[in-house]
Amino acid sequence: MVLLNLSKRAKVQKTILKHRIDKVCGRYACIEMSDLDKTLEAMATEGLIALSSDGTVQPTEQGALLGREWKSLLLKKEPILEVVAGLTDGSITGLVVILSAFIAGLAASTAAFAAFLTLAAVAITNFSSFLLGGITEDLADMMTLRNLMDYSLGDIPDKKERGKSLLLVEHLFIVLHKEISRSNLQAAMICSATTFVAGIIPIMTYLTLPKPLNTILALSIVAAIVGVFLVRYRSKRQKSTGK
Repeated sequence: MVLLNLSKRAKVQKTILKHRIDKVCGRYACIEMSDLDKTLEAMATEGLIALSSDGTVQPTEQGALLGREWKSLLLKKEPILEVVAGLTDGSITGLVVILSAFIAGLAASTAAFAAFLTLAAVAITNFSSFLLGGITEDLADMMTLRNLMDYSLGDIPDKKERGKSLLLVEHLFIVLHKEISRSNLQAAMICSATTFVAGIIPIMTYLTLPKPLNTILALSIVAAIVGVFLVRYRSKRQKSTGK
């Protein structure tokens, strides 16, 4: 909880940290201020945070990096797959519509109507797939992670401390479930919007420009999205994740 709250490298008062952890616990008093002080001292010894004499806490570079990793793992706030899937599906759908309109010689109005229906169907499909699939996958991951945490906390010899730790984990995962559900909805919206935008740009280029410039530019846009922007985006995200 400390690392999640300090992932942005901002200074936070210890009393604010205590208040945020109490909110996770709901109406139960899971920890005392002395518990938090011991935890912060241990984290400072490990080089994860820096403690000031005025009671403020600030993460070190290592602590901030670890906090971002925990946030990415627990809250699923790295929309890499959503954007990649949206760009790919939208570009392929746009390519299919353009080639179909070119080969069949469809009128602009007919091609526009077919393009809208096709893109809407693919965007809605991606929305439902990411929403339902994300919920199912994240619930399974959360159950596995919670079982691992419960197992590790079961070794605490002090019965009172073990009970407080297990109670904190229980309420932590209640909060995480709400946050992940919100993240899944955002991911589904990002994927569907990216799908529609990636497909509509080359299609509108094909329908509005004169021949043969429209075909050349439309296919160039599809190639640019798939062959240039998509590859650069994925490599950039992989480098940032690796760091």
